[in-house]
Formats: sequence, C-alpha cells, structure tokens
Amino acid sequence: MSDASNVPAGADPSTIFEAIRTETSQVLVGADRQIEHLTIALLTRGHVLLEGVPGVAKTTMATLFARVTGLESRRIQLTPDILPADITGTHVYRESTGEFELQRGPVFTNVVIADEINRATPKAQSALLEAMQERQVSLEGDTLALPTPFMVVATQNPIEMEGVFELPEAQRDRFSFKLTVDLPDRSDERAIVDRFAADPTLGPAAVEPVVSPVAIESAREAVESVHVAEPITEYILDLVAASREHPDVAHGASPRATLAFVDGAKARAAIYDRSYVIPDDVKSIAEPTLVHRLVLETDATLSSTTGATIVDEILADVSPPGATPETLTGPDRT
Repeated sequence: MSDASNVPAGADPSTIFEAIRTETSQVLVGADRQIEHLTIALLTRGHVLLEGVPGVAKTTMATLFARVTGLESRRIQLTPDILPADITGTHVYRESTGEFELQRGPVFTNVVIADEINRATPKAQSALLEAMQERQVSLEGDTLALPTPFMVVATQNPIEMEGVFELPEAQRDRFSFKLTVDLPDRSDERAIVDRFAADPTLGPAAVEPVVSPVAIESAREAVESVHVAEPITEYILDLVAASREHPDVAHGASPRATLAFVDGAKARAAIYDRSYVIPDDVKSIAEPTLVHRLVLETDATLSSTTGATIVDEILADVSPPGATPETLTGPDRT
C-alpha cells in the first residue's frame, strides 16, 4: 500500500490528485469523476453534497477520500431526532468540579461526513451553516475555530419521500458541488463483484493515507496562483447570468456560486498540471457547481424539468471564449 511519505509536502496539485485517484481506485470502481471533484473541493476549501440511491457507495466514497488524504474524519448519522448540540457540542456540568466543561461535537474534525443530511430537521441542518461558511462554531457565547483543513462531505438519498427534509436554499448554496453517484454500468458492476469475491472485507481499511495536511495546504496555495484570463472570467459570468435568466428558473446561481466557479476552474487546471484555466475546466465543473443552486419555476418542476437539463441548455446556449493559448496563459506564463 501507499503511504503519505510518497507525496512530499511541497507536491504540486497534479501529483496529489494522481495519488488520491490511484489509491481510492483500489476500492472504488468507476468513480474517477467524483474523486476529481472531491479533490477540487478540498483544494478550494469547498464542501460536497453526494446524491444517489442507496447502495452506490456514497458513504464509502467519502470515508475513503478522507482516509487517503490523511485527514481526521468523523461520521455523523443524521436522523430526525438529532439535535444541533449533537453536531456542534455543548457545555456539560461536571459534578466533581462543580463547573461546566466544553464537550466538542463531531464537527470538530477535518472532514465531516454528514450521512443522509436530508433526514435531519432544518434546525439540525442549520447547525452546519456557520461551520461550513465561517470555519467556526458559536457555542453559548463562545466562538471556537474549527481545524484546518475543514470540509463537509454530505450524502443524501433522492428517492426517499417520508421522514426527509429538503435542504433549504441557504444550505445548498454552501456546497461547492453537488455530485450524483449513479448506478454502475454492467462492466463496472462486474468488476465490483470480482473484487468483493476476492476480498469480501474490502473497504476503507484497504487504503492508506497518501497525502499529508501540509501537502494539501501547499497545493491550495498553488491553486490560488493559477491564472484566469479575462475571457474565461467573462465566460463564467455569462453562464451564471444565464442561470438567472433562464425561463424555467425562479432563482439562479448566487455570487457565492460565481466564486466557487472561478476557484473550481483554477483547481481543475492545477490538478491537470496547468498554470492557467481553459474553457474545458469551466465546462467540467458547470453542472456540479450550478445544479443544486437553481430554484425552478413551479411549471418546470411539474413538467419533470431538472436542474441538470437546464445546465446542459445553458452550456449549449452560451458560447465559450474563442481565445488563443496566448491570451489564456496571461503575461509571462507558459
């Protein structure tokens, strides 16, 4: 197995991505796209919502990703009766000392795996809002910083109807990406069967950390230095504007989405070993960046129009920049 020493502290984002992808592929089959976007979110201080029917390895994927990145993780199984204090923590009275002692909740970790987030009540869901946006938690007047790096990877089942609470717009907007985990095709499912026939206990314990928190922080700094040319910025702004003007959309993407778009495109360029963003970087992250942020008109919802369909239409309608490599790389770049 690999170990974190294989990726030095100053490794570039592409080396880190390749190490994460290679190690997770020992367990996961056909999940390259999800691992790519999870890596992008990690390198841009973002959060990810994984959606899929039961049994497609959403939680396993999140746990594997946390393990190979060398980060501490904690899983929260969300249910209708979970309380905000069960997530953030509370002050507990200690009879032996006669004082209240702070008991930190599971949110105080590097990677929070919020399993079945839509089964928690809105009040419990809101306990994650401050943590996701501000990287801090307020407990009874005290403001406590969360560990660095900090990332929430939440899962939800799209087909359950009873005992679930749809995420409010403010909550969804704090996820950089929403990724759909589809059922595998026949060849991938056969590969899964063969792997588990060879090792019925195959799971997150089969992989090792291949990255360190120091390497992640260094890679984040490298992502920040990626160049975004003016035509690319205008292209992103055009896509976001189109999401607000689409006739089937009541409320389009927010400025937070625009920033996530720019950061995500920079990170994708970096993990593919480029110092500048190209239109394909923007197109690649368009659906996971926008789809969960669109609030559809009632008629569109009743006609089974989906956010993914609308994003496809937007990408088809908005022309990418016809820029040359010279204009994309920027001054003094190659």
